[in-house]
Amino acid sequence: MDYKEVLSQARTHIGTKCKACEICNGVACRNRMPGPGAKGVGDTAIRNYDKWIDIRVNLDTICERTAIDPSFELFGKTFRYPFFAAPIGAINLHYGEKYNDITYTALMIDACAQAGITAFTGDGPDPRVLQSAAESIGKAGGVGIPTVKPWDMKTLLEKLEMVRKAGVFAVAMDVDAAGLPFLKSMNLPAGRMPVQDLGEVIKAAGLPFIVKGIMTAKGAIKARDAGAAAIVVSNHGGRVLDQCPATAEVLPEIAKAVGGSLKILVDGGIRSGVEVFKALALGADGVLIGRPFVPMAFGGGDEAVRDYVAKIGGELEDTMMMCGAFTLDQIDRSMVRLPG
Repeated sequence: MDYKEVLSQARTHIGTKCKACEICNGVACRNRMPGPGAKGVGDTAIRNYDKWIDIRVNLDTICERTAIDPSFELFGKTFRYPFFAAPIGAINLHYGEKYNDITYTALMIDACAQAGITAFTGDGPDPRVLQSAAESIGKAGGVGIPTVKPWDMKTLLEKLEMVRKAGVFAVAMDVDAAGLPFLKSMNLPAGRMPVQDLGEVIKAAGLPFIVKGIMTAKGAIKARDAGAAAIVVSNHGGRVLDQCPATAEVLPEIAKAVGGSLKILVDGGIRSGVEVFKALALGADGVLIGRPFVPMAFGGGDEAVRDYVAKIGGELEDTMMMCGAFTLDQIDRSMVRLPG
């Protein structure tokens, strides 16, 4: 499906808060919450996008004619590309009525599995959201990563038991969700989590555990010491704190601190396969992409989601070919040029 046509169609369904922009850079929705925007003036979401664009890739085509292999392995499963769909929640609140959390999640799990990647799924106050996600992941053969909020211990243990029964291969927690306005306004048992409590949760999960919401080397070390198998360098798209650094700015120092001791994923403003390449060059093992998937679903359903995956994947393969990297492990810091 044509990308621009899908966006045009999405605008007829997606409500008033998201503009289904051709370039999802946080400008048009900069201070809209609820909506896809960010806290405060929206500085963090915009900065996420801008800082990836500031990084340049180094063209080098004097190399062997070797087939490009962008496949990615995570916890014993191999995927077609090193990027996944990020968890998106509160669909009705932020985007419109065409889908809700349950139907959007089911579509994303199925479409991403067909496209050769996987989807992280969201969580919320309604227990049916995670329950339905677990069921959809089970139907997809366990290919999906449920993401729980930093609830109180009792609630977390109940939710982890639920997703374990679905046969998932990994589970995640977005620890930075403690700053989401809709959670704070509802006075729910969710918030910051001490290292010891995080360690207990990870142990209870009994699965490879991904901690999402890491923005410092110190935080990455704490997640690793608690037993995390992976982290996601993320500021929640700017939705939890204004005037944060961009994920591109902190990724290199985090990779230096914990690279090789756990898997490092990153999200925030990554909008093309070129930027996926940049993230890998700066030390990430893989990437999450969130907001751009929503207008794909609203504008063209599972077909548009699959086509979007192919679009990003094709851009990544083209960048690898033009920069002299034929496998993901050949992508390194020498292949990008940082500003300044």
